[in-house]
Amino acid sequence: MSIGIVTAAYIVASIFFILSLGGLSKQETARRGNLYGISGMVLAIFATLLGDHVTGYNMIVIGMAIGVVVGGILAIRVQMTSMPELVAILHSFVGLAAVLVGFSTYLDTTAVFTSTEKVIHDIEIYLGVLIGAVTFTGSVIAFGKLKGLLGSRALLLPARHWLNLTILVVCIYLGYEFVQSGEISVGMKPLLIMTVLAFIFGIHMVMAIGGADMPVVISMLNSYSGWAAAATGFMLSNDLLIVTGALVGSSGAILSYIMCKAMNRSFISVIMGGFGTKTSSSSTGSEDIQGEVISITAADTTELLNNINSMVIVPGYGMAVAHAQHPVSEMAKRLQANGIDVKFAIHPVAGRMPGHMNVLLAEAKVPYDIVLEMDEINDDLPEVDVVMVIGANDIVNPSAIESPDSPIAGMPVLEVWKAKQVIVLKRSMASGYAGVENPLFFKENTRMLFGDAKASIDQVVGSL
Repeated sequence: MSIGIVTAAYIVASIFFILSLGGLSKQETARRGNLYGISGMVLAIFATLLGDHVTGYNMIVIGMAIGVVVGGILAIRVQMTSMPELVAILHSFVGLAAVLVGFSTYLDTTAVFTSTEKVIHDIEIYLGVLIGAVTFTGSVIAFGKLKGLLGSRALLLPARHWLNLTILVVCIYLGYEFVQSGEISVGMKPLLIMTVLAFIFGIHMVMAIGGADMPVVISMLNSYSGWAAAATGFMLSNDLLIVTGALVGSSGAILSYIMCKAMNRSFISVIMGGFGTKTSSSSTGSEDIQGEVISITAADTTELLNNINSMVIVPGYGMAVAHAQHPVSEMAKRLQANGIDVKFAIHPVAGRMPGHMNVLLAEAKVPYDIVLEMDEINDDLPEVDVVMVIGANDIVNPSAIESPDSPIAGMPVLEVWKAKQVIVLKRSMASGYAGVENPLFFKENTRMLFGDAKASIDQVVGSL
């Protein structure tokens, strides 16, 4: 296949990717966006394989076969509750690929460059390896935290910000030494040292972030993986990789910025891995109990729901764990059939990755027009008869507003306690992923429906 045809195919694939991002921006068009993305990737793969620069297919076919089998098995077996950690580990693969491609490109002695071209090429390699290394270890740590292999609390080392700054300065100096080196044997030393430092920075960056902020970490690492892919494109002179990486990197950065605003965090602090790490002596999840918990049964919940006019449902990670989205959808339909105004309230970081709850509700066929974002519904909550919180904790925690010493202080939350009545479905009184006690559970207008969320909702639905 000629270079012109390959380039044309790359342009069409890029258009597909842009259409994919546009489709994914709305729930109603997300399925079409996925199809656009799949089409673009299939076209890109075949155009690359049929290009003149590909001289052998044995190793490529073997590698693709392994990838298809592993990816297929993961896609079939993964539960929605495990989707965040799957995304995190996939980001790590992109970062590791950028590191390996960077070293491979640097060791390639067949390429011939002028002095200026060599400088630019070395900068591309250095940045690609740097971003890839940070993405790799950061994603691995994120996977460990989301999987429960590592603690969710932030690791606050002494002078951690100075540590990050020192690593950054040293990496800049090593970059200068790397570009100035004339021989591969000389340049390999600063490149290797920088790679190790970038690995360390990636680990420290994510370890310093608390559990409540992990959804933003996923978005941030998604952006990093995009820039790593773009850098790989520059190294390989592949226009499609550059475009695709830039699309993923920029869209991920925009999403991270939006989520930072939604959580009252600093975008610059996110990049440096220092947000959500406020040191406090009184907010580690061990606050004194602030009142008496009032429990409620499924039968009493049904009786209450039969005598209301409006209801807001707030889903959280607990709903995903209990696989309760389908019973919740059925409950909403039955309440609507009884003339009750039912809406869903979604916090920007509900679950453990952006859009986690939206996907679950879409899977359960919940109409898009009754699923509202936090900013769209917070002002209406004081007029709501009942708010039902299903497995959510940190995103409905009054401490974010009322306690300046809380680790989640300043984070905008769904102010459900302002409703006339609140019903919280939880298995126990355990704190949320951030490890912070929730005063909502002890408020006078709150009732706790303990037990498995799916079983509890099934009982309610059966009695409506």
